[in-house]
Amino acid sequence: MEAKGVVVITLVVTLAVVARAARPEETGPGLARRGSASSPTTHLHFYFHDKVSKPSPTAVRVVDPVDPSSRSFFGMINVMDDPLTEGPEPESKPMGRAQGLYMGSDQAKLGFLQAMNLVFTDGTYNGSVVTVLGRNCPFDDVREMPVIGGTGAFRFARGYAQARTHTLDLKTGDAIVEYNVYVMH
Repeated sequence: MEAKGVVVITLVVTLAVVARAARPEETGPGLARRGSASSPTTHLHFYFHDKVSKPSPTAVRVVDPVDPSSRSFFGMINVMDDPLTEGPEPESKPMGRAQGLYMGSDQAKLGFLQAMNLVFTDGTYNGSVVTVLGRNCPFDDVREMPVIGGTGAFRFARGYAQARTHTLDLKTGDAIVEYNVYVMH
């Protein structure tokens, strides 16, 4: 139980640091605004493969929900290192990894707070990262989450990610999600 407390405290501190880093810079003499009209906009399209079933899960539960019989999974925390691919098939060409966590943060319905780095490992953006932090309700048709930063080609990134469930296996919890990410950088 003590280890779970340490995990939760670590996650809260991490989210506080990320939220502070995501605040826009103030403008004034000698200070420039980020994301001006001249910033390039990039559209990224890929599929996210969240596999919680065995063997070889890509997302694992580190904290159980407060009430295991609840359908909202409130209090649950999963850590992920999910593959990103060009197509919905698991054997489709790899583009990168979604590394981060999602936690049950809604007591009434299935709703997650999702914090993830989209780490690109192939193509033009190899080595670059887009960071997403927001609300993800998997049973909604389309979910929109903010892009709060990035590295490499996506330094000073801002924008949004739209997620649509492609497939969801209700028995295993495994899901394939289509992402369209629009990034100004």
